Amino acid sequence: MAWSDQETIDAAARSLGAIGEKDFALGAATTYRVGGPAAIGVKAATERDLLRAADVSNIFDLDILVLGRGSNLLISDKGFEGIVVILSEQFGEITINGLDVAAGGAAPLPVLARKTVNEKLSGLEWMVGVPGTVGGAIRMNAGGHGSDTSSSLVAARIMNLRNGTVQERTARQLNFSYRSSNVRKSEIVLSALFKCDSDLHGGGEALLSEIVRWRRANQPGGQNAGSVFVNPANETSGSLIEKAGLKGLRIGSAFVSPRHANFIQCEPGGSAEDVKALIDYVRSTVEQHSQIKLTSEIRFIGFGEGS
Repeated sequence: MAWSDQETIDAAARSLGAIGEKDFALGAATTYRVGGPAAIGVKAATERDLLRAADVSNIFDLDILVLGRGSNLLISDKGFEGIVVILSEQFGEITINGLDVAAGGAAPLPVLARKTVNEKLSGLEWMVGVPGTVGGAIRMNAGGHGSDTSSSLVAARIMNLRNGTVQERTARQLNFSYRSSNVRKSEIVLSALFKCDSDLHGGGEALLSEIVRWRRANQPGGQNAGSVFVNPANETSGSLIEKAGLKGLRIGSAFVSPRHANFIQCEPGGSAEDVKALIDYVRSTVEQHSQIKLTSEIRFIGFGEGS
């Protein structure tokens, strides 16, 4: 891939040394599994690695992108002309002390759900069906099955990758709302503290199994990023898409799932541009049909201004 300033990219990669990887396969690190590479990828094992990435992005004036499991991202086929930062497994530790659960920003949500249930705790069972990380869940206030991240979160440690500062924010200070927080795209969640309830009657395991069963029965597998659109008040995006006659609609390698209309699938080896075109078409068609403008849950990277 030809970057606009290859000399800058080469110099930045040299400055990062062993922690930097040029032409990082970014699309393959998302659940859509499409899209082009990042100019440089950094897999950080320590906070010092993160500070180095922050310094290099500032010195060379490169955009920076934080990536967890990539379960709510669509990367353009052109890729990302900057530095993508991923937390390694060293940031995935989970520690349980009574009702308090400390988890690293890279801890997978399904693992956190199962570990807390095994310790006879409740409150995080819904996480078993979300293929993301603790950091991503906090950034977008992920949720499902009647709960969300803000319901159990106490506080999070967050690093600003623009200036390297670290601060702790309480759940109140994160300004949570539906599928949203004030964590900026240049910030990365290092760790979090959750407060659970005691599961004295052992209902957590049954709830986990029910959530897994429900998702398998009602949601498609394959290459997707989960629900594409936020549910508007008093409606569901899936029903609005169905009413507009769009279930099963295809544009190139992308199609509206026949199982759940709020899921947009992409075929193996497909195009991110097809997915984006279909998302835009569904949004505009639903607005014409029902006068409701759907808001996407997905972050679009590399599609230009206003994407």
